[in-house]
Amino acid sequence: MIAKTFSATILGIEAHLIDVEVDISFGLANFNIVGMPDGTIRESRDRVMAAINNSGFQMPIRKIVVNLAPANLRKIGSGFDLPIAVAILGALGIFPAEQLNQYMIAGELSLDGNIRPIRGALPVAVAARDQKLQGLILPKENEAEAAVVSEVQRLPVSSLKEVVQYFQGEVELSANEYDITSLFEKQQTYEEDFQDVKGQEYVKRALEVAASGNHNLLMLCLIK
Repeated sequence: MIAKTFSATILGIEAHLIDVEVDISFGLANFNIVGMPDGTIRESRDRVMAAINNSGFQMPIRKIVVNLAPANLRKIGSGFDLPIAVAILGALGIFPAEQLNQYMIAGELSLDGNIRPIRGALPVAVAARDQKLQGLILPKENEAEAAVVSEVQRLPVSSLKEVVQYFQGEVELSANEYDITSLFEKQQTYEEDFQDVKGQEYVKRALEVAASGNHNLLMLCLIK
C-alpha cells in the first residue's frame, strides 16, 4: 500500500516542498530511502523503526521504500523523521492514509517516540501556507516560531503516538495564542556583541549593512 504526505527541506533561507511517499510491499525485508537524502536522513531509518516500535505499534517485516520527491533536489535535516514514520503507519492502515495529503509534517524523532524540535520552522510554515494545506504538524517547541505565519493552522505535537491518535480522531490538537509583537520584542535583547569579535571587519561590515537595509545575507566558509 502507498501513503503520501508533505514535508519541506531548507535550502538557504527558503523551504522547498517535498513529497514523502511510502510503499510497503511483500518481499525481502528491507528499508530504503531514495530521492537524494543526506546522511542525517539516511540514518533516520533506525530512529523511525525504534520510535514506531516504542510507541506501541509494530514495524512491519516487509519491503519498505520511502521516496522523497522531487528526486533531483537534495534533502537535508532530521525533520523528515516524523513524516516518514507517520506515512509508514498510514500505509499500514493504522488510520486512513488519504488524510495525510492535506498536511505538512516536520519533526525529529527520539527512540522512544517523542518529538524533538527542528531548525527552520518559520520557512516551513511559509511553505505550508503557500501550498494552501489544511495544517502544519510540528514539534511543540517550534510552535512560537511558526506562529509568525498566521494564515496556516498549527498543530503542535509532542509524540508520534499523539499524531496517530489525531488522525484516528481520538484527540484534538489546538494551537496556542501568541502575541506576534511580543515575540519579536523578545528577540531584541542579545548577549553577544560585535565588539567581542576580534578581526573579521569585512564580515561585520556586511552584517551591519544587511541589517540596516533589512536585506538577506548568505555567508559561506570556503575551506582549502
